[in-house]
Amino acid sequence: MVHVYGPHIFHTDNERVWQYINRYGEMMSYVNRVKAVSKGRVYSLPINLHTINQFFGKTLSPGEARAFLESQADLSIESPETFEEQAMRFVGRALYEAFFEGYTRKQWGVPPSELPASILKRLPVRFNYDDNYFSHRYQGMPRDGYTRIVEAILDHPGIEVRLKTRYDSAMRQGADHVFWTGPLDAWFGFNLGRLGYRTLDFETLRCDGDLQGTAVINYCDADVPYTRISEHKYFSPWELHEKSIAYREYSRLCGENDIPYYPIRLVKDKVLLEQYIEQARRERGVTFVGRLATYRYLDMDVTIKEALEVADAAKAALQNGGGLEAFYVNPMG
Repeated sequence: MVHVYGPHIFHTDNERVWQYINRYGEMMSYVNRVKAVSKGRVYSLPINLHTINQFFGKTLSPGEARAFLESQADLSIESPETFEEQAMRFVGRALYEAFFEGYTRKQWGVPPSELPASILKRLPVRFNYDDNYFSHRYQGMPRDGYTRIVEAILDHPGIEVRLKTRYDSAMRQGADHVFWTGPLDAWFGFNLGRLGYRTLDFETLRCDGDLQGTAVINYCDADVPYTRISEHKYFSPWELHEKSIAYREYSRLCGENDIPYYPIRLVKDKVLLEQYIEQARRERGVTFVGRLATYRYLDMDVTIKEALEVADAAKAALQNGGGLEAFYVNPMG
């Protein structure tokens, strides 16, 4: 039940994905309510009406808060290109420096001015008191944990599971097709160099009772070395535990022997990515699918959606008599 690779809350608007995951495990209703510590005070995320009123010491209505943030925003930035410009354009300098600047530097290892605006577009600003971190129709946690779901998916007579087995190109012999979900650059033996990733280190915290009183607290100040603390018994509120386990999370550049988590996708990475994609387009007998093989930051529901679509296409190719020898999906989706 402990999320050893960091907290994963399942959320989606896709009916097919939701039905798929529920085939393999019971999903319990769960709402993620994230808190943030900035300059010694605790706030709610994503930024909502409560956050705005608390931070600025006001009692604004939704309309007043919208107008107030517009007065704080840098409206001279018409088309934001960087993370910093996106924040300055829509929430202004004060909220940007309090909640985004330091956290982003720790998470990505570079100034927000070097990151694309698209990263911040995933973080909404709400002019009501809704502190649900997600806005999807379906949100939940598996009653028995994600491990049981994966075990159920793999429990099929047509599937053979080999653990602790490093992939070797000789394994392709005799296979009609390979669906590759490992790193894109690893498929080619890193012959053009390594794509950039961030990885995570976790510090385990144990205590009696409660440690922090909620599932996730972000630490936004740059002088705090970790990005967040997640307390895992809060991910299964239908259970009762007298003790608690939590993790401090630290982000750093991924080395050759580390687990890759987040694609960095800076300019140099995008150039290298395009070169690998060109190589991938010339490959036959292999399909690249998933977060690592497409070098994209994908949530669980999107990963499942794309995998199901690839499976649909492969099935159609077989039914049409074409086989899988030349079946291919663009690794950029």
